Amino acid sequence: MILVLNGPNLGRLGTREPDIYGAETFEDLATLCRDTGRKLGEHVEVRQTNDEAELIGWIHEAADGRIPVVLNPAAFTHYSYALRDAIAMRTAPLVEVHISNPAAREEFRHNSVVAGVATGTIAGFGLQSYVLALHAIAEMNTTS
Repeated sequence: MILVLNGPNLGRLGTREPDIYGAETFEDLATLCRDTGRKLGEHVEVRQTNDEAELIGWIHEAADGRIPVVLNPAAFTHYSYALRDAIAMRTAPLVEVHISNPAAREEFRHNSVVAGVATGTIAGFGLQSYVLALHAIAEMNTTS
């Protein structure tokens, strides 16, 4: 199993700044992730929350279960030290993803407080960032 966890405002994909995030909806993203997982022989569960505490609880669940994670922390990327500390307890690969490229956007988006405790980061490829992350985790699962 792989958890695909999404932070605040990602449930509004398709209507939220489509020039940055695209026209695809959150359901389109969830379908893409589940379909990619099936092709890779992995069960993928996709979740989204606007609540920092809930997201941290899911990270704890993954750590306790040794479950790999694809994480788009959204705005929490830039300031959630609590999320960073939860990720530091991970027991399986965790790939940070972003639909847009934060380094090419506003200055406040340039810093990720979670990148230093993630296995890796994939950003700027639209929804394909998730596909790339799922492939990376599947590959890590076969080589570990």
